[in-house]
Amino acid sequence: MIGAVKASLVLSVELHVHSSLSYDGRDSVDALLERAQNASLDALAITDHDEFDASREAVEKAPAYDLVGIPGMEVTSDAGHVLALGISEAIPSGLPFVETLDRIHDQGGIAVVPHPFQESRSGVMANISRVELARADAIEVYNSRLLTGYANKQAREFATEHGIPMTAGSDAHIAEMVGRAITNVDADERSVEAILSAIAEGRTEIEGKRTPWHISFKQAAGGAKRRVRSRLADFLE
Repeated sequence: MIGAVKASLVLSVELHVHSSLSYDGRDSVDALLERAQNASLDALAITDHDEFDASREAVEKAPAYDLVGIPGMEVTSDAGHVLALGISEAIPSGLPFVETLDRIHDQGGIAVVPHPFQESRSGVMANISRVELARADAIEVYNSRLLTGYANKQAREFATEHGIPMTAGSDAHIAEMVGRAITNVDADERSVEAILSAIAEGRTEIEGKRTPWHISFKQAAGGAKRRVRSRLADFLE
C-alpha cells in the first residue's frame, strides 16, 4: 500500500510590520491585525524595533482575526537589523551579529536578515562579511520600502548564489501598508512552527509591490516626529 502524501498549504505571510511600540511606528496591534485580515493574509509577524510586547499581544489576538500570529521583533545588532521570528523572549540589542543569530536559535527561532544591503537603514552588510551574512536562516530579498529596488536585487542575487531561503516584507510602519509585500509559504499546516520550518527549508515564493514614494516619505517623517517625542519624554522622566 502506498503511503498517503502529506498535504501542504500555501499561506500568505507578512513577516515585517511595525506597531506604535516601535519608535517609528504609528498604529495599534488591532489596527494591524484588522488590516491583515482585510488583505486576506494567513499570518502576520509584528517585528518592532527592540521591543517584543506588541508581538506577544498580536499572537494572543490573532486567532480572533482568523490569523496566525508569529512572535518576533527586529533586533538591532551591533552590525544592523535582524528579524527574530519564533522567539519567546526579547533578544537584547547591541550584540554582535553572529551572537544575535545564536540567541535567536537558542530560543528555537529563525533569523531573517532584512534589507541587508541598505546601509542607510541599518542593513548589516555595511559591517559584516558575506560569509557572516550567509549564516542567516533566510534573507529578505524584497522590502517594499526600498525606493530604487537595487538593494533588493543585491539581496536576491546573494541569496540565490548561496542557496539561502528568501522572504519578503512590507516593512509597514502604518496599517495601510500591511500586506504590500508577502511571503507565500508552502507549509504543512497552518501554524507558527510549520510556517517557520517551511521558510527555513526554502519553501517560499516572493510577492510584492513597492511602497509609493509619497507614503515612504510620510512614514519616515512621521517616524522622525514620534522618535523626537519619545526621546523628549524619556529625557523629562
